[in-house]
Amino acid sequence: MVKIDFKANAYPMISRLPVSETLDSLPDEWPDDPINDIRRMLARTRAKLAVLDDDPTGTQAVHDVAVLTDWSADAIVEELGSDLPALFLVTNSRSMPLAEAKAVTAEAGRNLHDAAARTGTRLDVVSRGDSTLRGHFPGESDVLAEALGGGHDAWILIPFFLEGGRYTINDVHSVSDGEWLTPTGETEFARDTTFAYRSSNLRQWVEEMTGGRVRAAEVASISIDDLRVGGPDRVAGILSELEGGRICIVNAASMRDLEVLTLSLLSVEEQGRRFLYRTAASFLRTRLGQRGRALLTAEDLGLPESGGALFVVGSHVPRTNGQLNELLRVSYVFGVEINVRELLSEASGPEIRRVADLANKHLARGQDIVIYTSRDVVLGGDAAENLAIGERIAGGVVEIVKAIEQRPRYIVAKGGTTASNVATQGLGVSRAIGIGQAFPGAPVWELGRESRFPGLKLVVFPGNVGGADALTQTLARLKT
Repeated sequence: MVKIDFKANAYPMISRLPVSETLDSLPDEWPDDPINDIRRMLARTRAKLAVLDDDPTGTQAVHDVAVLTDWSADAIVEELGSDLPALFLVTNSRSMPLAEAKAVTAEAGRNLHDAAARTGTRLDVVSRGDSTLRGHFPGESDVLAEALGGGHDAWILIPFFLEGGRYTINDVHSVSDGEWLTPTGETEFARDTTFAYRSSNLRQWVEEMTGGRVRAAEVASISIDDLRVGGPDRVAGILSELEGGRICIVNAASMRDLEVLTLSLLSVEEQGRRFLYRTAASFLRTRLGQRGRALLTAEDLGLPESGGALFVVGSHVPRTNGQLNELLRVSYVFGVEINVRELLSEASGPEIRRVADLANKHLARGQDIVIYTSRDVVLGGDAAENLAIGERIAGGVVEIVKAIEQRPRYIVAKGGTTASNVATQGLGVSRAIGIGQAFPGAPVWELGRESRFPGLKLVVFPGNVGGADALTQTLARLKT
């Protein structure tokens, strides 16, 4: 039995813990299934869910939703006329400097506010962020709150993400490798070159990210006990007492925890309370009243029987590096390394043509191919320079994709920023449908008619998702 050291009114001592024993030590889940009550309440409100997605991976736990890379007010108005329950606006703001990210988020928020007013639609808005706590918080939430008219009673933070093994227990957010729970502040994600942080306790993380504007002791918390022992009534009571834009973190270790939370949120929202959300992807499933679906197969996707698949790998996190190595060991996959130093040079054209020509040649033969940026990381002097270098490399990858004329059987884009750039700039996507997942946490988009390859299936594969064999598993699953 795992023992976690707690003292009254104190933070837990943080250390790596065994996954199974830790989860088994928690109280039993709330026994009643809230999903039908959630669906009834959603049907009553007739609200649509609008998600500002700071990279394109936010559809990784839902299905049958619209994905917009054009989030002008007119595009949103048109989408509000569809029968889909949610629209995801892919701002890709995580790849931007803070000032640009805030400007983009504010513009998207104003467009949502305007479109809702023009159509008389109730829109519930979520800012979807990274489950490993990377991103522009609180900057994006600050400007989004203002763009939506302000007056929010609380900000609700929910980084739990089941498919990625992200759990929040006793206010500590951790990452599972299947055997151990490691506090996020002790992982490679906390050493991100742009979004580094130290705190694993979410209350302390809020203080760290706000520069002390919000003290840890001022942050409210909904505990596992609240969700599993107290249930919807206790949680609703806590939510009803939040006011003045107070920040509230949510502990969660299962989808049932999120279902109890969602029912409570809907209940107090019916009574007039307003919340601003910053969440990972799993919450969006329960907020839509959806259950998980089986992973999609080649037959489900209607993939052609012939043709080569195209993998585009830009992410550099250690998890992706291991997955790429495994994929390159597959005998029938042809690998092409993109020399990033050539992309960063003034004469990048020859490297772009070389890689695109090889991709076209092998796709024309029906061969599966992976093009990937060289694994040496080029760093600048500070976070802003690192982002600028990343943007230049991403621009080169986009030019390569634009020069690929052979239609692939399907595309896998590895890394959130890579996927966003490949979709919007490389493939010309303005609208897609998120239809499910090809791997746990890896959504599939069906590209719209305006794109270069209408109807093509694009697997948006986050850099921080999956074990070493994640890409090879996906390749095998999508074989005919």
